[in-house]
Amino acid sequence: MIPFQRPDYRNPDELRNITIEPNIAPYAHGSVLISFGNTKVICSAMLEKKTPKWMQIQGVEGGWITAEYSMLPYSTLERKPRDISQGKLDGRTVEIQRLIGRALRAVVNLKKLPGYTLWVDCDVLQADGGTRTAAVTGAYVAARLAVEKLVKEEQLKESPFTDSVAAVSVGIFQQIAVLDLNYVEDKDADVDFNVVMTGSGKFVELQAMGEESAFSDEQLTELITLAKQGIKEITKIQETSITK
Repeated sequence: MIPFQRPDYRNPDELRNITIEPNIAPYAHGSVLISFGNTKVICSAMLEKKTPKWMQIQGVEGGWITAEYSMLPYSTLERKPRDISQGKLDGRTVEIQRLIGRALRAVVNLKKLPGYTLWVDCDVLQADGGTRTAAVTGAYVAARLAVEKLVKEEQLKESPFTDSVAAVSVGIFQQIAVLDLNYVEDKDADVDFNVVMTGSGKFVELQAMGEESAFSDEQLTELITLAKQGIKEITKIQETSITK
Protein backbone atom coordinates (compact mmCIF):
# COMPACT_ATOMS: atom_id res chain seq x y z
CA MET A 1 0.00 0.00 0.00
CA ILE A 2 1.38 3.43 -0.99
CA PRO A 3 1.59 5.70 2.09
CA PHE A 4 -0.53 8.85 2.07
CA GLN A 5 1.33 11.92 0.86
CA ARG A 6 0.05 15.46 0.38
CA PRO A 7 1.15 17.18 -2.85
CA ASP A 8 3.31 19.68 -0.92
CA TYR A 9 4.54 17.08 1.61
CA ARG A 10 2.77 18.61 4.63
CA ASN A 11 1.38 16.51 7.44
CA PRO A 12 -2.44 16.14 7.36
CA ASP A 13 -2.79 18.53 10.34
CA GLU A 14 -0.23 21.09 9.09
CA LEU A 15 -1.06 24.59 7.86
CA ARG A 16 0.70 26.09 4.91
CA ASN A 17 3.28 28.76 5.73
CA ILE A 18 1.19 31.79 6.73
CA THR A 19 2.63 35.30 6.70
CA ILE A 20 0.94 38.66 7.28
CA GLU A 21 2.77 41.80 6.16
CA PRO A 22 1.09 44.95 7.54
CA ASN A 23 0.83 48.43 6.02
CA ILE A 24 1.10 47.28 2.42
CA ALA A 25 -1.19 50.05 1.08
CA PRO A 26 -0.07 53.44 2.45
CA TYR A 27 -3.32 55.33 1.72
CA ALA A 28 -5.55 52.81 3.50
CA HIS A 29 -6.26 53.20 7.22
CA GLY A 30 -5.15 49.59 7.64
CA SER A 31 -3.81 47.00 5.22
CA VAL A 32 -1.98 43.68 4.96
CA LEU A 33 -0.58 41.29 2.42
CA ILE A 34 -1.56 37.85 3.69
CA SER A 35 -0.12 34.63 2.30
CA PHE A 36 -1.39 31.10 2.86
CA GLY A 37 1.40 29.31 1.02
CA ASN A 38 1.14 30.45 -2.61
CA THR A 39 -2.25 32.10 -2.09
CA LYS A 40 -1.69 35.84 -1.64
CA VAL A 41 -4.34 38.45 -0.89
CA ILE A 42 -4.10 42.19 -0.22
CA CYS A 43 -6.68 43.28 2.36
CA SER A 44 -7.26 46.94 3.11
CA ALA A 45 -9.67 48.81 5.40
CA MET A 46 -10.91 52.40 5.22
CA LEU A 47 -13.42 54.24 7.39
CA GLU A 48 -15.98 56.46 5.66
CA LYS A 49 -18.14 59.03 7.47
CA LYS A 50 -21.33 57.66 5.94
CA THR A 51 -23.76 54.80 6.53
CA PRO A 52 -25.87 52.81 4.06
CA LYS A 53 -29.12 54.44 2.97
CA TRP A 54 -31.21 51.63 4.50
CA MET A 55 -29.77 52.46 7.92
CA GLN A 56 -30.64 56.13 7.50
CA ILE A 57 -34.19 55.35 6.30
CA GLN A 58 -34.84 52.87 9.13
CA GLY A 59 -33.17 55.05 11.76
CA VAL A 60 -30.71 52.31 12.70
CA GLU A 61 -28.07 53.56 15.13
CA GLY A 62 -24.38 52.81 14.89
CA GLY A 63 -22.31 52.02 11.85
CA TRP A 64 -21.74 49.27 9.30
CA ILE A 65 -19.03 47.01 7.93
CA THR A 66 -19.04 45.82 4.34
CA ALA A 67 -16.55 44.08 2.07
CA GLU A 68 -15.58 43.80 -1.56
CA TYR A 69 -13.61 40.86 -2.99
CA SER A 70 -12.00 40.32 -6.35
CA MET A 71 -9.56 38.02 -8.07
CA LEU A 72 -7.16 40.02 -10.21
CA PRO A 73 -6.87 38.87 -13.83
CA TYR A 74 -3.36 37.50 -13.31
CA SER A 75 -4.13 35.66 -10.06
CA THR A 76 -4.76 32.34 -11.84
CA LEU A 77 -2.93 30.35 -14.50
CA GLU A 78 -5.43 31.45 -17.15
CA ARG A 79 -6.40 35.12 -17.19
CA LYS A 80 -9.59 35.76 -15.23
CA PRO A 81 -11.63 38.59 -16.80
CA ARG A 82 -12.57 41.38 -14.41
CA ASP A 83 -16.19 41.28 -13.25
CA ILE A 84 -16.73 44.79 -14.62
CA SER A 85 -15.96 43.50 -18.13
CA GLN A 86 -18.78 40.96 -17.71
CA GLY A 87 -21.21 43.67 -16.65
CA LYS A 88 -21.97 42.07 -13.27
CA LEU A 89 -20.40 40.30 -10.30
CA ASP A 90 -20.26 36.53 -10.57
CA GLY A 91 -22.03 34.47 -7.91
CA ARG A 92 -18.83 33.32 -6.25
CA THR A 93 -17.58 36.89 -5.82
CA VAL A 94 -20.86 37.98 -4.22
CA GLU A 95 -20.86 34.95 -1.91
CA ILE A 96 -17.30 35.58 -0.69
CA GLN A 97 -17.61 39.30 -0.10
CA ARG A 98 -20.80 38.71 1.89
CA LEU A 99 -18.96 36.07 3.92
CA ILE A 100 -16.16 38.53 4.73
CA GLY A 101 -18.66 41.17 5.83
CA ARG A 102 -20.60 38.73 8.01
CA ALA A 103 -17.41 37.43 9.62
CA LEU A 104 -16.27 40.92 10.61
CA ARG A 105 -19.69 42.06 11.84
CA ALA A 106 -19.82 38.98 14.08
CA VAL A 107 -16.94 40.34 16.18
CA VAL A 108 -17.79 44.05 16.17
CA ASN A 109 -20.14 46.17 18.25
CA LEU A 110 -21.54 48.28 15.41
CA LYS A 111 -22.87 50.90 17.83
CA LYS A 112 -19.24 51.86 18.47
CA LEU A 113 -18.92 52.92 14.81
CA PRO A 114 -21.48 55.76 15.00
CA GLY A 115 -22.21 57.16 11.57
CA TYR A 116 -19.33 55.29 9.93
CA THR A 117 -18.96 52.53 7.36
CA LEU A 118 -15.81 50.43 7.54
CA TRP A 119 -14.99 49.30 4.00
CA VAL A 120 -12.78 46.25 3.59
CA ASP A 121 -11.35 45.38 0.18
CA CYS A 122 -9.75 42.01 -0.52
CA ASP A 123 -7.88 41.56 -3.81
CA VAL A 124 -6.41 38.18 -4.69
CA LEU A 125 -2.94 38.53 -6.22
CA GLN A 126 -2.29 34.82 -6.53
CA ALA A 127 -4.69 31.92 -6.07
CA ASP A 128 -3.67 28.45 -4.90
CA GLY A 129 -6.73 27.39 -2.94
CA GLY A 130 -8.29 28.97 0.14
CA THR A 131 -8.66 32.52 -1.17
CA ARG A 132 -11.82 33.10 0.88
CA THR A 133 -10.26 31.86 4.11
CA ALA A 134 -7.16 33.99 3.52
CA ALA A 135 -9.39 36.98 2.74
CA VAL A 136 -11.41 36.62 5.97
CA THR A 137 -8.25 36.18 8.03
CA GLY A 138 -6.48 39.14 6.44
CA ALA A 139 -9.59 41.34 6.49
CA TYR A 140 -9.76 41.09 10.27
CA VAL A 141 -6.13 42.20 10.68
CA ALA A 142 -6.55 45.08 8.21
CA ALA A 143 -9.72 46.22 10.01
CA ARG A 144 -8.05 45.98 13.43
CA LEU A 145 -5.08 48.03 12.22
CA ALA A 146 -7.44 50.64 10.76
CA VAL A 147 -9.48 50.92 13.94
CA GLU A 148 -6.42 51.17 16.18
CA LYS A 149 -5.01 53.95 14.00
CA LEU A 150 -8.28 55.88 14.11
CA VAL A 151 -8.62 55.46 17.89
CA LYS A 152 -5.09 56.77 18.28
CA GLU A 153 -5.97 59.76 16.07
CA GLU A 154 -9.15 60.26 18.17
CA GLN A 155 -11.46 59.79 15.19
CA LEU A 156 -13.02 56.89 17.10
CA LYS A 157 -13.55 56.85 20.86
CA GLU A 158 -12.78 53.17 21.29
CA SER A 159 -12.31 49.96 19.39
CA PRO A 160 -15.58 48.26 18.41
CA PHE A 161 -13.99 44.79 18.26
CA THR A 162 -15.26 42.21 20.74
CA ASP A 163 -13.15 39.28 19.51
CA SER A 164 -10.92 38.19 16.66
CA VAL A 165 -12.04 36.16 13.65
CA ALA A 166 -10.21 33.86 11.24
CA ALA A 167 -11.00 31.16 8.69
CA VAL A 168 -9.44 27.96 7.44
CA SER A 169 -10.30 25.15 5.06
CA VAL A 170 -10.39 21.47 5.89
CA GLY A 171 -11.39 18.53 3.75
CA ILE A 172 -11.21 14.84 2.90
CA PHE A 173 -8.43 14.28 0.36
CA GLN A 174 -7.66 10.73 -0.74
CA GLN A 175 -9.83 9.53 2.18
CA ILE A 176 -7.74 11.45 4.73
CA ALA A 177 -8.84 14.52 6.72
CA VAL A 178 -6.45 17.39 5.95
CA LEU A 179 -6.04 21.02 7.08
CA ASP A 180 -5.69 24.09 4.85
CA LEU A 181 -6.14 22.68 1.34
CA ASN A 182 -4.14 24.04 -1.59
CA TYR A 183 -5.61 24.12 -5.10
CA VAL A 184 -4.61 20.56 -6.08
CA GLU A 185 -6.18 19.17 -2.91
CA ASP A 186 -9.23 21.40 -3.15
CA LYS A 187 -10.13 20.42 -6.72
CA ASP A 188 -9.79 16.69 -5.95
CA ALA A 189 -11.24 16.70 -2.43
CA ASP A 190 -14.10 14.34 -1.57
CA VAL A 191 -15.31 16.81 1.06
CA ASP A 192 -14.69 20.57 1.06
CA PHE A 193 -15.25 22.49 4.29
CA ASN A 194 -14.60 26.17 5.14
CA VAL A 195 -14.74 27.12 8.81
CA VAL A 196 -14.93 30.67 10.23
CA MET A 197 -14.33 30.99 13.99
CA THR A 198 -13.63 33.62 16.60
CA GLY A 199 -10.46 33.69 18.65
CA SER A 200 -12.48 32.62 21.70
CA GLY A 201 -13.51 29.45 19.88
CA LYS A 202 -17.04 30.24 18.73
CA PHE A 203 -18.30 29.38 15.25
CA VAL A 204 -19.28 32.16 12.86
CA GLU A 205 -19.94 30.12 9.74
CA LEU A 206 -19.58 26.55 8.47
CA GLN A 207 -19.60 25.81 4.74
CA ALA A 208 -19.40 22.05 4.20
CA MET A 209 -20.20 20.01 1.11
CA GLY A 210 -19.52 16.61 -0.30
CA GLU A 211 -17.98 16.71 -3.77
CA GLU A 212 -19.72 13.74 -5.39
CA SER A 213 -19.42 12.08 -1.99
CA ALA A 214 -21.05 11.94 1.43
CA PHE A 215 -19.36 12.13 4.82
CA SER A 216 -20.04 10.60 8.22
CA ASP A 217 -20.52 12.06 11.70
CA GLU A 218 -17.06 10.78 12.59
CA GLN A 219 -15.47 12.54 9.61
CA LEU A 220 -17.32 15.76 10.39
CA THR A 221 -16.06 15.67 13.98
CA GLU A 222 -12.51 15.04 12.76
CA LEU A 223 -12.70 17.95 10.33
CA ILE A 224 -14.04 20.36 12.96
CA THR A 225 -11.27 19.30 15.36
CA LEU A 226 -8.68 20.00 12.65
CA ALA A 227 -10.25 23.38 11.91
CA LYS A 228 -10.23 24.39 15.58
CA GLN A 229 -6.54 23.53 15.80
CA GLY A 230 -5.80 25.54 12.66
CA ILE A 231 -7.79 28.58 13.84
CA LYS A 232 -5.85 28.64 17.13
CA GLU A 233 -2.56 28.74 15.23
CA ILE A 234 -3.83 31.39 12.81
CA THR A 235 -5.14 33.58 15.65
CA LYS A 236 -1.64 33.68 17.16
CA ILE A 237 -0.21 34.77 13.79
CA GLN A 238 -2.86 37.48 13.51
CA GLU A 239 -2.10 38.88 16.96
CA THR A 240 1.63 38.88 16.29
CA SER A 241 1.14 40.87 13.09
CA ILE A 242 -1.08 43.43 14.86
CA THR A 243 1.33 44.00 17.74
CA LYS A 244 4.46 44.37 15.56
